[in-house]
Amino acid sequence: MTIAPFRQGTPPVQTLPPGRWHGRIWVSDLPLAKPERYTGCVAEFDRSGLWPVLIPHDQRFAANGEDWIDDRGRLSPADHRISSADPADVLARWWDTSCCDGACLRPFGAKFPGLARRPSRRADPLAEAGNTGSILATRAPHRLALVQTERPADIPAILGWTGMIKVTDQVHELSAVLRSWEDRFGATLTVLGFDSLELSVSAPPRTQGRALTVAAEHRSFCLPSFAGQPGNLREFASNLVQTRRWRFSWA
Repeated sequence: MTIAPFRQGTPPVQTLPPGRWHGRIWVSDLPLAKPERYTGCVAEFDRSGLWPVLIPHDQRFAANGEDWIDDRGRLSPADHRISSADPADVLARWWDTSCCDGACLRPFGAKFPGLARRPSRRADPLAEAGNTGSILATRAPHRLALVQTERPADIPAILGWTGMIKVTDQVHELSAVLRSWEDRFGATLTVLGFDSLELSVSAPPRTQGRALTVAAEHRSFCLPSFAGQPGNLREFASNLVQTRRWRFSWA
């Protein structure tokens, strides 16, 4: 995808709510009053080169009058390193077998099982992301954010996002995995919080067997999200069948 150069201060065609740049991310001052604006920004992505993400309300910061975007540090931007990371190698290295006696890993074991195959059928990932984002903005308050990027998956590395800092500071590796999911499952970044992110998914696994390997990838990617769920990997996988929203939290 070829994106025309964008300079900060050049707005999309549609009218945006009041907001400002915080380094490499533009954020609206207030939560979206018109959720359809998210869909509009997705529709303009090919022209603008700006991908929209939703910033959820975070009471941990709001209670003290803070905003994590300004009041918490960031890593150095690492988007130039994304292509050097192999997502299969990254997830294999992150495969942690120390959380239980092995029962939670079944049917897998101490070795990461590898990447799941790409589904044969897929819907339009941008349309899916636009619909998902507008629904989420309707259900709960979210500010609108825009980041110049060729791929939504690159945004954590572009921003030096620290949401996964308790586990790793190699944010380019996180974006490499997001690129792989973007390619295979149409999994597109829609929500970015202080220590959480959410993806819309246009091609989720359709069977329990396919979902098992995807579940293993999720477990490697964000062990806290897996550990916070009841049951084992098989039960975790059953919740991924035909699921069009993937949420991860390192809180």
